[in-house]
Amino acid sequence: MGSKTNASGHRARRPLSIFAVLGLCCFFYLLGAWQRSGSGKGDNLALKVNNLMTDCTVLPNLSFESHHNDVEIVEPAEPKAKEFKPCDVKYTDYTPCQEQDRAMTFPRENMIYRERHCPAEKEKLRCLIPAPEGYTTPFPWPKSRDYAYYANVPYKSLTVEKAVQNWVQFQGNVFKFPGGGTMFPHGADAYIDELASVIPIADGSVRTALDTGCGVASWGAYLLKRNVLAMSFAPKDNHEAQVQFALERGVPAVIGVLGTIHLPYPSRAFDMAQCSRCLIPWTSNEGMYLMEVDRVLRPGGYWILSGPPINWKTYYQTWKRSKEDLKAEQTKLEELAESLCWEKKYEKGDIAIWRKKINAKSCKRKSPNVCGLDNADDVWYQKMEVCKTPLPEVTSKNEVAGGELQKFPARLFAVPPRIAQGAIPGVTAESYQEDNKLWKKHVNAYKRMNKLIGTTRYRNVMDMNAGLGGFAAALESQKSWVMNVVPSIAENTLGVVYERGLIGIYHDWCEGFSTYPRTYDLIHANGLFSIYQDKCNLEDILLEMDRILRPEGAIIIRDEVDVLNQVKKIVGGMRWDAKLVDHEDGPLVPEKILVALKVYWVGTSKNKTSNEE
Repeated sequence: MGSKTNASGHRARRPLSIFAVLGLCCFFYLLGAWQRSGSGKGDNLALKVNNLMTDCTVLPNLSFESHHNDVEIVEPAEPKAKEFKPCDVKYTDYTPCQEQDRAMTFPRENMIYRERHCPAEKEKLRCLIPAPEGYTTPFPWPKSRDYAYYANVPYKSLTVEKAVQNWVQFQGNVFKFPGGGTMFPHGADAYIDELASVIPIADGSVRTALDTGCGVASWGAYLLKRNVLAMSFAPKDNHEAQVQFALERGVPAVIGVLGTIHLPYPSRAFDMAQCSRCLIPWTSNEGMYLMEVDRVLRPGGYWILSGPPINWKTYYQTWKRSKEDLKAEQTKLEELAESLCWEKKYEKGDIAIWRKKINAKSCKRKSPNVCGLDNADDVWYQKMEVCKTPLPEVTSKNEVAGGELQKFPARLFAVPPRIAQGAIPGVTAESYQEDNKLWKKHVNAYKRMNKLIGTTRYRNVMDMNAGLGGFAAALESQKSWVMNVVPSIAENTLGVVYERGLIGIYHDWCEGFSTYPRTYDLIHANGLFSIYQDKCNLEDILLEMDRILRPEGAIIIRDEVDVLNQVKKIVGGMRWDAKLVDHEDGPLVPEKILVALKVYWVGTSKNKTSNEE
């Protein structure tokens, strides 16, 4: 009974279903005809659908160009870009970690107050450091070695204080640098000629040099034409703006002092070091300062001392010290040098020269205190100790401890000993050569983006995350020099940089760099923001870049696209003209490049700013 009832029901509903389907078909047919006639309100939608269906066939013409520049980062709770205001004009020469007011709160003993003392987070300036009124792009090299605009560094005290020593002279609207120094008032060239009679400066054996207490860095300035690259340092003290003058001249220099903290350089870094009336008390603290020079001096390297106590018989009255005192100081100095395995090679007039032995086997006298070798390069904010840094072991008396270097320029691309000996984790001779090829390719791409790269327009260059020094090596030229910075949180590769005949320094980019404002023409940062993303505020790093970059200076930042989008948003409020471009291998590579130019502007006497053409 039940099955018969169901069957009859199905037969009854079947004609109804057929009529319903036919009715719907007719309805949609008439609707379609009406729309195609152009009379219906749905014609625009229909055309759009047709166009989309047609466009699906145009695959070969799709653009794969990067559109990151066009994608706005939408964060409804925040404005599009935070605008950074200009700082007060009193901060024109602001140096965050060497400010005088903060320095004077620290002890003067052992120059502690002249060491780095950075502001707390709440004390940091988060504004744009203004250039002084009348600021002008510095003279191009080599004219900048001898002249600088007064408006850029408006300080005349050294022209009076050091007048008889020919440090600097004021003429009209410029400073002139005659090339003199306290111990070479008649010029650095003649002084270097005398050094070259003992030290093989001319043949490329000596490439890297250290000038402790450099003044306006005339020694380093005149070494450059002999293809020697000097790292000069001096404190920010009563010799007003001496390091600022050096950098304005286009000569490498940083604010620094021998106090209680290690110098920010690796062991065995320099072929030559000098103190020319630097007034460092070499025999104090049981010879700790001389031991620090020994740490950074390469086996076979030379140390030059011109000034107290050398030639004390002539100068004891000028120095206002007794003969007995100076004689005792020189005797103690000689004993310290001998304990460090240094051999005296020359003493005549105002100059004495020692040479460090090439290995420990050739030492006749053993130092009673030996430092731990593992810590020789771990020096950022580390206290100095009264101990001699041991040299790497050798198998014969003729072997150079740590490895012999080729003469420059061959050493620039030769495999550095630290890499050949496996001292850098994950880096082999093969990967080092590949890194060199990669940076030659990158630098060629940069030169296509900015044709001024490689010219004297960008004299002072900084690489904020130098790695193995590939960027600087690819850029190497007499027209420019590169400060290779190895971040304190990165792999320690600065020893490799120096073994290539380049110079650099350790630094933590969460803090201010040891330089004056407006001292670099071009700043390069590869992968820097990725490694600092979770360490400190990226805004602070970018503001520090702005502080040390000259007006109309250039910036190149290479990093992952997500990081660069954050960076680009910040620089939107910093008076930079910035553009995000694709990697040289094409838009599918996630690494991108941000290129920027710092706009020219200056502070005014009314604590306001003005844009100038």
